[in-house]
Amino acid sequence: MGTKVRRELVNPKNIVVVGASNDTSKPGGAILRNIKEGGFKSDIYVVNPKEDTIQGIKCCKNVQELPCVELAVICIAAKFTEETIKVLTQQKNTKAFIIISAGFGEESHEGKELEKRIVDMIEQTGGCLIGPNCTGIFTPYHHAIFSKPFPKSSPKGVDFITGSGATGCFIMDIGMQQGLHFNHCWAVGNSAQLGIEDILEYHDESFDPKTSSKVILMYIENIKNPQKLLKHARSLRMKGCKIAAIKSGSSEAGSRAASSHTGALASPDVAVDALFKKAGIVRCYGREELCTVGNIFTYPHFEGKNIAIITHAGGPAVMLTDALSKAGLNIPHIEGETANELLGKLFAGSSVGNPIDFLATGTPEQLGTIIDYCDNRFDNIDAMCVIFGTPGLAPIHEAYKVLSEKIKTAKKPIFPILPSTLVAKEEVEEFIERGNTFFADETVFGNAVSRIVSTPEPASEEDTVKIDTAKIREIISRCDNGYLDVKIMNELLDAAGINHAVDISSDDVEKIVEFANKTGYPQVLKVVGPVHKSDVGGVSLNVKDEAHVRAEFERLMKIKDTYAVQAYPMLFGTEIFIGSMRTPLFGHQVLCGLGGIFIEVLKDVQSSLAPIGIKEAKQMIKKLRGYKIIQGVRGQEAVNEDLYADQIARVSALVQAAPEIAEMDLNPLLGSSTAVVAVDARIRIEK
Repeated sequence: MGTKVRRELVNPKNIVVVGASNDTSKPGGAILRNIKEGGFKSDIYVVNPKEDTIQGIKCCKNVQELPCVELAVICIAAKFTEETIKVLTQQKNTKAFIIISAGFGEESHEGKELEKRIVDMIEQTGGCLIGPNCTGIFTPYHHAIFSKPFPKSSPKGVDFITGSGATGCFIMDIGMQQGLHFNHCWAVGNSAQLGIEDILEYHDESFDPKTSSKVILMYIENIKNPQKLLKHARSLRMKGCKIAAIKSGSSEAGSRAASSHTGALASPDVAVDALFKKAGIVRCYGREELCTVGNIFTYPHFEGKNIAIITHAGGPAVMLTDALSKAGLNIPHIEGETANELLGKLFAGSSVGNPIDFLATGTPEQLGTIIDYCDNRFDNIDAMCVIFGTPGLAPIHEAYKVLSEKIKTAKKPIFPILPSTLVAKEEVEEFIERGNTFFADETVFGNAVSRIVSTPEPASEEDTVKIDTAKIREIISRCDNGYLDVKIMNELLDAAGINHAVDISSDDVEKIVEFANKTGYPQVLKVVGPVHKSDVGGVSLNVKDEAHVRAEFERLMKIKDTYAVQAYPMLFGTEIFIGSMRTPLFGHQVLCGLGGIFIEVLKDVQSSLAPIGIKEAKQMIKKLRGYKIIQGVRGQEAVNEDLYADQIARVSALVQAAPEIAEMDLNPLLGSSTAVVAVDARIRIEK
């Protein structure tokens, strides 16, 4: 089951700050100030042996003097925490802890051991812990966090979970400047007990469609339980939540020299990508991008892809047009009688073709008129972006007042891009005070939209394929570690329903000749033994007759490490690829793409985590950059996408049934309109 977030952590009946201070530049002072200013409605206790009163509250000299208390916020040196928590858990019935203090597992082995002893003590009484080494949390009920200022709390705001307290502060800083409200903030620190996945589980299991936030933002440094993250993120997405996250640490310094194509492509970061796509999480790569995506999520969802750009400055409109177009959205041309009617209400020199440019001299009234036309008269518009700043010649309070009113009353969403955050600082702050959020940069906004529209809906597993699991387990039970012999590998592929070429492997030329004469020419001959066959000249195509077979067999057997020759009838079609790779945390990644040399040169692959159903497999195929080649170009026969998706799903089912498969390559498969057949395969077992 694991430990869960308790009610006492989120909505305690009382709180103690151990190590509270009158000095609000210290964490113990800042947290107490924030709990008081955050409007906590019940009893607050403080402990400090050197004080009589702290911030107006009578002070206990030690934790023994306390009554029973539900939530303890610990702000004392690490070496004193163990005894303090022992008293609180065993004598004061404390069930929830936030340890702000550093000096634990992040610093030393001794600190890690101390951390473990504290967690054991808390878990023995069924309690829960945030931290240590964190900035704290705030919920709708209390603000046990030391950062300042803390953002406005609102169920219409976002829930924010961060693995780094400092980074969390910087992200909230950007969000607050844009007007974002927050509902919960969780800084999990070392995650000695409760981590990001556990907080996500809490939001999933406590979700109320009427009162819960519909937006969750995360900053993640370590994913400890990918399947738990996937389960609860997908569940929340199905309930109507939108989720965006940064996963830092994506570069790989010195990845291992992989022995397969899949091994080279299936890095841990590719697994993170696959996890996020499967869960429907929008992946972001910076603080500003995360806040911008989260901000977009707070606006009404709109169907369709047609955007009107309303502006009084040409350059930003051009840059926004470029960014939105790259995101796959349309900036449709606006013309006709109604467009001419609108143009007549604007100053000479304005244009309404889209972008709608009403010039630097445009008035607030004209802005309102343009919005009304886009909202009510132009059927080919689904949403609006309004770019409005100032060079500082005159105040723009009225323009922002009009914009604020239209955002609240228009049927179609309006995204305000307000670039003059310094020159029009007063007007922007007034705009936020009216309950609005805004975007400061049109290109950052456009790129954030691109991140959102390119993230698929959470994947379903309802259409996974059935395979002969019992037969697969029997085959695996007699396999040794290492690369499988061709005969055993083909048995595995057959049990999974994976199509492969009819072939023979032998060190006897007469058997190869007999096979070739029986199955027909041309044939393909390949070395058995060397890992990269092409690199050693170990592949012979279009072998036309018996004499050719004998000559090539003799040549191939002389190649270093070769102990047999494989032969099969030469097939034709587009070269495609399916592979799988087991990773320690994420289980099996399954990849697909264009095969043969394309996989090495273009690295055009899509990846997901097993299990994968037919529908998800089809989405993977469609997202390939080379998808048009799959569809067939310039008279080339198309690959049957249904058959390709079926084979991807079967590879997924095979590695689920046989987790001992460490790496697997089907490269290439030859795809045509009637068949998808693996002509070369490699499977490595690691039990």
